[in-house]
Amino acid sequence: MAEMLTAAIVAVLVTASFPLYLYGAWIVIDAETVTWDVLIHHLKYIAVALALTTVPMVAWMIPRAFDQWGPMLAVHIFFGLQAYALLLVALTGIVRIFQVKWQSDLYRDPDEDVDINELHEHMSAWRWRLRIGVFGYLLFWLLAYVVGMVRFAYEYLVLARYLP
Repeated sequence: MAEMLTAAIVAVLVTASFPLYLYGAWIVIDAETVTWDVLIHHLKYIAVALALTTVPMVAWMIPRAFDQWGPMLAVHIFFGLQAYALLLVALTGIVRIFQVKWQSDLYRDPDEDVDINELHEHMSAWRWRLRIGVFGYLLFWLLAYVVGMVRFAYEYLVLARYLP
């Protein structure tokens, strides 16, 4: 029973992260210019969302994984690893974009007439990496989430009926 309660809490935490990802993305999409304040506001939501997903995974899911090995877990792990791999791809773009914008002082003194692609010869490639990484992360996160929720429903809701 304690394991079922823990699993339910983990499911709620991971579920709660998705609206934070969406709102964090909306903050940047909705901003005409990404200033330092907009960036920090965006990162607060994204950091909480990542924590709500990553902490339960590291603290509870991974330690239990090898005791529950099966095809659904393998698919869940595959999608989850793809999500985090694409997050790393996004971070390689984010870091370089941040460095160039910081050196150009565009966070503290935004100039709306500056074409961001003209700040560095590789800026368009970094922005492409960022977009692909974020889109891929969310896609594979959703796939891992669906598989995880199916596993949760089967293991804790369906099987719980048949246990004494």
